[in-house]
Amino acid sequence: MASKKTAHTATSTAPDAQQLLLGIPLQGYAARREMVLKTLKDSVAIIFAGDMDASLHGEFRANPHFQYLTGVVDEPGAVLLLDPLNPVEARRTILFLKPLNPELEKWDGFREEISSKLKAKYGVSTIMRTTAFARFLLEATKRSKRFALLHPLAGHTSPVSPDLDIFRKSAERIPGSSFLDHTQLLATMRASKSPEEVALMQRAADITVKGYEAVLTGLKPGITEFDVQELAEHGYRSHGSRKPAYSTIAGGAFNATVLHYHGNREPLRDGDVILLDSGAEYMGYACDVTRTFPVNGKFTKRQREIYEIVLEAQLAAIAATKAGTTFAAIDKAARDVIVKAGYGDAFFHGCGHHLGLEVHDITPEGPIPENAVITIEPGIYLPGENLGVRIEDDILVTRKSGGVNLTVAIPKSIDAIERAMR
Repeated sequence: MASKKTAHTATSTAPDAQQLLLGIPLQGYAARREMVLKTLKDSVAIIFAGDMDASLHGEFRANPHFQYLTGVVDEPGAVLLLDPLNPVEARRTILFLKPLNPELEKWDGFREEISSKLKAKYGVSTIMRTTAFARFLLEATKRSKRFALLHPLAGHTSPVSPDLDIFRKSAERIPGSSFLDHTQLLATMRASKSPEEVALMQRAADITVKGYEAVLTGLKPGITEFDVQELAEHGYRSHGSRKPAYSTIAGGAFNATVLHYHGNREPLRDGDVILLDSGAEYMGYACDVTRTFPVNGKFTKRQREIYEIVLEAQLAAIAATKAGTTFAAIDKAARDVIVKAGYGDAFFHGCGHHLGLEVHDITPEGPIPENAVITIEPGIYLPGENLGVRIEDDILVTRKSGGVNLTVAIPKSIDAIERAMR
């Protein structure tokens, strides 16, 4: 009862159904850009949308920083220039889009000309083509000589971040230039979700519920792991999601002990469990859930024993969750339960991560802020027994212990699972 009441409270102040269809309002993106400009002060910053896969084997996915600041998801090659010192206020934010290419667009889809209509659509007063980007970047960097890095920094074995790559070339041409590390700025902003973002994530969770309901109804011995995947993902698509938020993991028996198993092809046997790690995406925002179900609808005594330990660990971790705590403290709450039960070595991964525009969303330094959405997912994996159990929910972090469980409607107690499967 308490869980249902809490979930209702979380959504009672959320945007209405019409707003859910629209996603984040344009003024929300504008406010985010203004916050970044204010923080930059006299520094220049650039954010890249990224390019389309030239092979056309995958759909374009805009860089999440770019999407977070613009809401633009279908403009490969776009660049956002933030120039707080520009004397023309309307040019302190410039959105650069690739030039029109009618020949290419016969294949990939026609694009709009720059016009007042396009500016209104994106909520940006100044839009130019990327052919003008070098000139406006030069003017901005000559004025400022201070380059702010917003894209995440890369390890030495990876290419440097795209903004650092451009700014290093600019610094070679502008004496006295300096670099500022602002890579935590957007990480911190993205971690704390707005009411609109929470509403979208709750919608993704509600759609995910439908997929899991389909699995609980259709799961039985003799079907395959892929059948379970298809039950879940068809449920998502049938209720408003375009796709799963990540590649579904559906592992039965031994495969349930493989953390990132993706074969999803084996038949399911009477007496085994299946570990299902899957979630829907809604308007760019991810849901991430794991449940472990008995294939025949009833847990064995041994499966119950391990399952109850994992569930106790997860509930302890959820209880330890509140604004200002750390993942280390949450992990300890879960791990203490599992270690005490004698299965410490069988819990070999972290207890959770941030969730949002990415499944493993960018993680800011420091404690977990209020209104972050995180996963909590302890597990025990026993390959010698063909038994793996993980339980995962998405928690909106509040000032009160326990937060708000966005995925509470998906059964996870043994009695609730067996009842649902009956």
